[in-house]
Amino acid sequence: MSDPFPSPAIRAEPPYLVGLNPEQRLAVLADDGPLLVLAGAGTGKTRVLTTRLAHLLVTRRVRPSEVLAVTFTNKAAREMIERVERLVGYSCEGMWLGTFHAIGVRLLRRHAELVGLRPDFTILDTDDQLRLCRQVVQAAELDERRFAPRVLLALIERWKDRGWRPEEVPPAEVPDFALGRAVELYKAYQERLLALNACDFGDLLLHGLSILGRHSDLLESYASRFRAILVDEYQDTNVAQYLWLRLLAQKHRNITCVGDDDQSIYSWRGAEVGNILRFEQDFPGARVIRLERNYRSTGHILAAASGLIAKNRARHAKRLWTEGEMGEPVRIAGLWDDAEEARFIGEEIEAWQRAGGSLREVAVLVRAGFQTRAFEERFIQMGLPYRVVGGPRFYERQEVRDAIAYLRLIHQPDDDLAFERIVNLPRRGIGESTLRALRTAARASGQSLFRVAQAMVTTDEWPARIRNALAQFLADVGRWRGMSSERDPRALLETVLEESGYVDMWRSDRSADAPGRLENLKELVQAVAEFDTVGAFLDHISLVMDNASDPAVDMVAIMTLHGAKGLEFDNVFLAGWEEGLFPSQRAIDEGGEKALEEERRLAYVGMTRARRRLTITFAANRRIYQQWSSSVPSRFLDEMPAEHVQHLHRNPATRPDFDPLFDDAPFAPRVARFRSRRAELGKVLEGKAELLVTRPTPGSRHFRVGDRVFHERFGYGRIEAIDGNKLEIAFDRVGHKKVVDSFVQPA
Repeated sequence: MSDPFPSPAIRAEPPYLVGLNPEQRLAVLADDGPLLVLAGAGTGKTRVLTTRLAHLLVTRRVRPSEVLAVTFTNKAAREMIERVERLVGYSCEGMWLGTFHAIGVRLLRRHAELVGLRPDFTILDTDDQLRLCRQVVQAAELDERRFAPRVLLALIERWKDRGWRPEEVPPAEVPDFALGRAVELYKAYQERLLALNACDFGDLLLHGLSILGRHSDLLESYASRFRAILVDEYQDTNVAQYLWLRLLAQKHRNITCVGDDDQSIYSWRGAEVGNILRFEQDFPGARVIRLERNYRSTGHILAAASGLIAKNRARHAKRLWTEGEMGEPVRIAGLWDDAEEARFIGEEIEAWQRAGGSLREVAVLVRAGFQTRAFEERFIQMGLPYRVVGGPRFYERQEVRDAIAYLRLIHQPDDDLAFERIVNLPRRGIGESTLRALRTAARASGQSLFRVAQAMVTTDEWPARIRNALAQFLADVGRWRGMSSERDPRALLETVLEESGYVDMWRSDRSADAPGRLENLKELVQAVAEFDTVGAFLDHISLVMDNASDPAVDMVAIMTLHGAKGLEFDNVFLAGWEEGLFPSQRAIDEGGEKALEEERRLAYVGMTRARRRLTITFAANRRIYQQWSSSVPSRFLDEMPAEHVQHLHRNPATRPDFDPLFDDAPFAPRVARFRSRRAELGKVLEGKAELLVTRPTPGSRHFRVGDRVFHERFGYGRIEAIDGNKLEIAFDRVGHKKVVDSFVQPA
């Protein structure tokens, strides 16, 4: 290993200081002691953190082995060590640099016996954790359908994030889950982990806290060793991580934390924004340096984002600025509905591309995952390449593929892949051995699995239980196939999902992602409703799935706002800025003012992803899981400084088929109408806004043939036939459509 302290004298102006602005330089050169660097979006925080670490090493204030540097991803850790070694010119071997969990493993391997483990302990993945939770629930003689193991695991993870061992969970934090026995199950789970010589990710920090908290000699040793502690993304730390850092920093108090409270958006996974807000109380005499000069975005974007986030109360005051150009104002576009929103954004992207812009520099950011489908569908129709970042595309989601497999088998009974996917989903007692027998018989006879199954259920080769279950499944598929010629695809899919028990399977699942899966199924039902036949829908799906996500291809990125943190694009579209959707009414109902402030931080993060152009859209009407809602614009639009935004409206002469609502008048009167509607629909109480949407009530109106009516999506038309609550209407613009009466009103 080369000498960590080269002999040549350090120059008065080391090369690594060249190019730093005054605030960055202050942070890098700050004296020892607690230091909080409040680094706004795009202000160069990574450069500051790595340069400060290099400066500490070059000036011989610490040796590599005396440094503890914490990042939130392994990628960030690799990049940091590479940058530091380039700056200092020698190997930094011996430095404790990595994620919290990586450093936790390193500590725990050394002292595993102090918490009842051997040094060769195993770290369980999520599947193993769930399996262990299931064993614990079963051992307690509890019904796992009622008390889902996944819910127990979520509770345990939350408690570990808070730094609580089983005996430390406060009574007020114990839910009714498992008849009030959740802590007992947590204790049993921990005992099983020890018996297996295993731990989960939460234990990597929890055991570390136990070791340091119960063994003062070890705490003294490590606290003395780490003469410099540096932490990235401090706003994303949870309570256990915070306690761990505070223990290790108590001796030298030489801790540098870099973060931005305005970008704290992960409370749902344990992050505690209060950690960064109370830094000065935790470390009296701490120095605070603000990085406010932004190197990413134009002046208008920064001013609009800064004006919005200033509405939050729980934050350190800061305001981003740039020496660059002001650029375009933030553009705000109001559209008739979500379909028109997707069309508008698609056309804007095409115009960007025609002007020479790159698709990989374009992003569409949404608040909720269900919003991506409208854009996926529209972009496919346009032939616009896209990729969904941070998760599967809509039609690649497990529950969506399961439901589509039912339709595939109904449409084509010889589809063996669809048969195998759903024959035991939900569970019908048809196991792998039965499937193996079916495959063998199918190969021998040259027939499909479905045809072979029809024959084998009439024999005595299997126990009656299996024959009956398989016979019932085959009969159901046959009955649904008969319905397919009588019912529209939407009604058919709804029937199949209910009668098969597939929806009930997810309704009874208590896991955190089960509600989202049910919502995706509702969204799929809505997608199917746009097609006349099941075959047409399946053909469409084939085209969707053929839209390969080759990373080398120039593509638009579609992702949620949470998934966009840390990224940046030249041209950003923020879609769906309506009350109830963004800010999320569910979040506000559950978290009140604190949740509203996190929603505002999420808006700020989305805005500051844009470098050159930022467009925000909202829709007057949006279909959310089969339900049309009449929406009002997000309060966040009102909170941006008017001088930095531009409200768009289009000339109907250039788009004769465009609904005229947003073209007949300037934007201001439209906003006034929306605000008036908001005042009528709900009121703001103690910072919590009620859900400001209207929902039609089925059967609430009575019509006659010949009546002139108005539909929010299709416009004006005349009723030509009535069948119960279904109306056949000849619309002026789109021709004949069948709609439910609750979605129209007298003209």
